[in-house]
Amino acid sequence: MARQAPRSAANPKLEDILSLAEFEALSERSMSAMARAYLSGGAADEITLRANCEDWQCMRLNPRVLVDVTNIDLKTELLGQTFDLPILLAPAAFHQLWHPEGERATVEGANCGGAAMVLSSYATQAVEDIVRVAKHPLWFQLYTQADRGVTQEMVERAQAAGCRALCVTVDTPVLGLRHRETRVRFQVPPGLKLPNLPVRPANHVPQRGSAFTGAMHPSLNWKYMEWLRSIATVPILLKGVLNPEDALCAAEAGIDGVIVSNHGARNLDTLPSTAAALPRIVEKVRGKPLLLLVDGGIRRGTDVIKALAMGASAVLIGRPYLYGLAIAGAAGVARVIEILRNEFMMAMTLTGRTSIRQIDRSVLWDR
Repeated sequence: MARQAPRSAANPKLEDILSLAEFEALSERSMSAMARAYLSGGAADEITLRANCEDWQCMRLNPRVLVDVTNIDLKTELLGQTFDLPILLAPAAFHQLWHPEGERATVEGANCGGAAMVLSSYATQAVEDIVRVAKHPLWFQLYTQADRGVTQEMVERAQAAGCRALCVTVDTPVLGLRHRETRVRFQVPPGLKLPNLPVRPANHVPQRGSAFTGAMHPSLNWKYMEWLRSIATVPILLKGVLNPEDALCAAEAGIDGVIVSNHGARNLDTLPSTAAALPRIVEKVRGKPLLLLVDGGIRRGTDVIKALAMGASAVLIGRPYLYGLAIAGAAGVARVIEILRNEFMMAMTLTGRTSIRQIDRSVLWDR
């Protein structure tokens, strides 16, 4: 069971927090200015950051009445794996910035909430330890390295630990203009370890306050992905696809899935929101055996059903569960998932859907 944090002015009763937006507002008192800037900031003027949420909100749902909705089934299947609900926790670095138990607290909250998790290459705890605790399929997010030997070591380790898929980040050959991080001179706190990244420290000398600079891989290309497919024994998804042409290339290259994502609007500003990009990708790869997931701006259960109605098989959330982690550790993560799950069930009920497979574009008012 997730452990409840002590109640104080900075830790209100979790049952009194009713929305993911409230978690964001309340979390400021539970983290340092540096951690807050890293978590909440977007690229440049943060136009895409705002659009990620606003564009889901602009869509309207099409209700149905006189449908027997006594039993609602949230189970879904992705890549032959069964999930309790079509909501995953997106990969995020440095969980110990928000809670001393780091990813261990996150996965305990995910277990309680019934959600699966994608573990970051930049996790502060070892993949073996997190897989051991996880009660749902655990996927591993991979930052590829220019040294293929290092990448192969990471892949083989994740697979040996029991990770069920690899989510390869492909949208970050360089970092974007993260002004909030720069202003607070973000750096990884001394003593914080990155046990899943087997590279020499010299390759990770921070620039502009970033701990990621040495891990970027600007030469990553489709030939590299072909090699990666040859050594992987689990499905591969590409995380960070917005252009429909790239999604089509992924399908033709035999990639198992893509995560429609703009990296939380943290790299290139004035990109389209993921809500705007998703339908174009769905249309482009129609009929192809390519799994589609989406992240970015998911803050309500209504956002989840809209994403599935447009053609995604599941969504990922990032910032919201980290706000929960900062406020109350595992219990906070579990409460975030609980709120989103309940809202999603209500949305299904009021649009007359009793199972995930019944969600299609007719759920949307303006199709």
